[in-house]
Amino acid sequence: MKLLVTGGAGFIGSNFVRYMLDAAPEDDILCADALTYAGNYESLVDLEANPKFRFRELDIRDKNGVDALFAAERPEVVVNFAAESHVDRSIESPDVFLETNVMGTSVLLEAARRYGAERYHQVSTDEVYGDLPLDRPDLFFTEETPLHTSSPYSASKAAADLLVLAYHRTYDLPVTISRCSNNYGPYHFPEKLIPLMIVKALHDEKLPVYGDGRNVRDWLFVRDHCRAVHSILADGKAGEVYNVGGHNEKTNLEVVKTILSALGKSEELIEFVEDRKGHDRRYAIDPTKIRRELGWEPQVRFADGIGKTIDWYVKNHTWWEHILDGSYASVRPKK
Repeated sequence: MKLLVTGGAGFIGSNFVRYMLDAAPEDDILCADALTYAGNYESLVDLEANPKFRFRELDIRDKNGVDALFAAERPEVVVNFAAESHVDRSIESPDVFLETNVMGTSVLLEAARRYGAERYHQVSTDEVYGDLPLDRPDLFFTEETPLHTSSPYSASKAAADLLVLAYHRTYDLPVTISRCSNNYGPYHFPEKLIPLMIVKALHDEKLPVYGDGRNVRDWLFVRDHCRAVHSILADGKAGEVYNVGGHNEKTNLEVVKTILSALGKSEELIEFVEDRKGHDRRYAIDPTKIRRELGWEPQVRFADGIGKTIDWYVKNHTWWEHILDGSYASVRPKK
């Protein structure tokens, strides 16, 4: 099987490439990424010697480039991780999110349709559902929960999801969608909560926490997410959406305190800052459908996963130091 993994130099994408090379060594992995600020080729550079891995620098908004890639490679499966994903950045520059997350998805879908892809999988987010109240712990997002977005980021992802499903209904393109809760783990770009807090704690800097810190997220270890996508590709039904959750609900403040405790740092480093505009209060996924239909369940408890994650950042400081000093941007694939 030949897989095209777009956004493969990003956090989840690079972990998925690594997972698939281990889990399905018979498959050929063609990785494409525009290598914008959050695409880090250093996350993949050690894979260059693997004959089952190849990389193309490509922006999914580039119609001619995408068409040429599909014409030359004829990927059987497309897994789209490529997206602008930082909510704060979407508030400042929403147009970039619409261009990549909606128009880029449109370009990929059309190429997948024209060249007869056997499966197109869209990696989405639980943020398309909006949020849940803190005082209703009995409520969870299911696949039937109405879309109710809060930010330009989540709105762009919801629009992409609807376009994916429209291609299934209109053109009978075999598509699937996964909507996952917050991921964490190795190779996470240090603008997001967990890696940002780890890096700042290691530098004894103030750790900025939005609002009162009581916002709740359902945390999913990234390798569990990769297993879920693999399960959907293998056995998921075309036209279906699958929610992927970790059963690890934590407040942002709990997460930050856990990191400080693991690193032996004082909670006095915590600094509460003005809340984000339209900040969602609680995300919580009900993964019953993917468990019932595909047999997938998360394997990594938060207490174990956060320990593995902190340990990875401590041992791989060169990776994130290159991001902080900007030198990672000069690392490009060999011609």
